[in-house]
Amino acid sequence: QVQLVESGGGLVQAGGSLRLSCAASRHTFGTYAMGWFRRAPGKEREFVAVISWGGGSIYYADSVKDRFTISRDNAKNTVALQMNSLKPEDTAVYYCAAGRVTTTQTMEYDYWGQGTQVTVSS
Repeated sequence: QVQLVESGGGLVQAGGSLRLSCAASRHTFGTYAMGWFRRAPGKEREFVAVISWGGGSIYYADSVKDRFTISRDNAKNTVALQMNSLKPEDTAVYYCAAGRVTTTQTMEYDYWGQGTQVTVSS
């Protein structure tokens, strides 16, 4: 079992930045691919970014490419999402997730955090 706890959400103006962090409970964190997803009001959960267990493979959704950066520190069991140039359409609950496969597919992830709210005002 892997427990994930997100932090770092909040309210920010358009054009601003936030850094989300996800802390994992298990020492085998380094064997999992880590993804970030989000769910906006009235919409389904969508993929944002994923990083492979060793950090060698990274993928982003087109909507966040060149604005968001995913990173991980296996020694600290953490994964981060640096979000720059935020837009109102980035408003959502953001979730981190752990899975055995580096994928954009929600169903492939085994463990999920509780989510953290990001609100971008115009």
